[in-house]
Amino acid sequence: MANETSKQRVVVTGYGAVTSLGKNVNEIWNAIMDYKVGYSKYELSDKSITAKFFGKIPFELDISSFSRRILKNTPRFGRLGLIAANEALQMAFKNDISEIHKYYSPFSCGVIFGTGWGGDDVLSENSVFYNKDGYASTLTNILSMHSICTAMIATNWKLRGYQNTPVSACATGGVAIGDAVEMIRSGRAEMILAGGGESLNNVFNIWSIDILNALCKEQNNIEIACCPFDKNRNGFVLSEGAAILCLEKYETALARGATILAEVTGYGNYSDAYDVTSPAPDCLGKYNAAKYALKQSNLELVDYINAHGTSTQLNDSNETKMFKMLFGDGAYSIPISSTKSYTGHLIAAAGALESILSIKSIETNIIPATIHLNNPDPDCDLDYVPNKHRYKENIQSVLNVNYGFGGSNTALIFKRCMQ
Repeated sequence: MANETSKQRVVVTGYGAVTSLGKNVNEIWNAIMDYKVGYSKYELSDKSITAKFFGKIPFELDISSFSRRILKNTPRFGRLGLIAANEALQMAFKNDISEIHKYYSPFSCGVIFGTGWGGDDVLSENSVFYNKDGYASTLTNILSMHSICTAMIATNWKLRGYQNTPVSACATGGVAIGDAVEMIRSGRAEMILAGGGESLNNVFNIWSIDILNALCKEQNNIEIACCPFDKNRNGFVLSEGAAILCLEKYETALARGATILAEVTGYGNYSDAYDVTSPAPDCLGKYNAAKYALKQSNLELVDYINAHGTSTQLNDSNETKMFKMLFGDGAYSIPISSTKSYTGHLIAAAGALESILSIKSIETNIIPATIHLNNPDPDCDLDYVPNKHRYKENIQSVLNVNYGFGGSNTALIFKRCMQ
């Protein structure tokens, strides 16, 4: 059985996202194609916080599709996840979500939705109320659960199969998708919604990251606020959002006439085991994650890499070093870009959104530029597609990499699906 199920192919049939760049994937992609950014300058009440640029969602969330029963138990990061899941399912099942249970048992459908900080905003706000008044929301415990969005997605669509909530900081979205792929390959599930979400707007929680010197330190110039691989990079821009992929067993998706957007052919996950916030200088966690994903995919090179590219000094140089270790001289011939230059850093949603953007590159044969790359760092001397999108004929494969605090490293390979 293990030999049979390990050969099962896993495909993407739908995706959904909501970020400061747009209410859905098309809006987000079109904004990127128009070189728009999803972050801007904000004045916070705590003037000790250095960071000034954030990717806050500027529009009201459309939650009209969900019942009060679902919404009362769902904090903001979870509501973003519900919106992304709804878009992914509508796309996968051609606007008739009732079709899910026509083709699948509810016990073969799962949810893996990760988050870095989950409902920490709710916990922080209610802690203030409790310390001041001796009372707070009776739902504080529920709303602060990291797993609450996973639970609400499963409940809303009656997906009664495998459920999990990975918490791997900025690598979370990649972990969620990769683990979902492995579950389907193993035969444990046939369809899984996988991705991540983040919303951290409470001033105390922002301070807790800013004090680590991780956030952008630029005070005025938006082009320096987020400039991956540029010599002037100085920290990441914290953003909110959610992104989800609908993953299915290839044979079932094909049989029901689904539109197959891409195939996930490789997944690697290795640890630095070095430091909580700094990447391992030997790059071997990143290297082995990507190497394993390539091996699973029977690839030596790829057509495009969607990099982690956080606009921090340590990440961008460490990542560049890893690509050279991985591909040798071939690294110089692969176009690489960081779409965080548009979105800012979505933390747990980053890997999921960047997986979607990787698939969009396969669909359109367009590689999004790394914008604000005006003064390239000599240590980051690969082809980072500066400032202008690039058309590349017949993109067949994309590597998407993500790394997180705590030393988590993930790599995913997406391929154009050949039936």
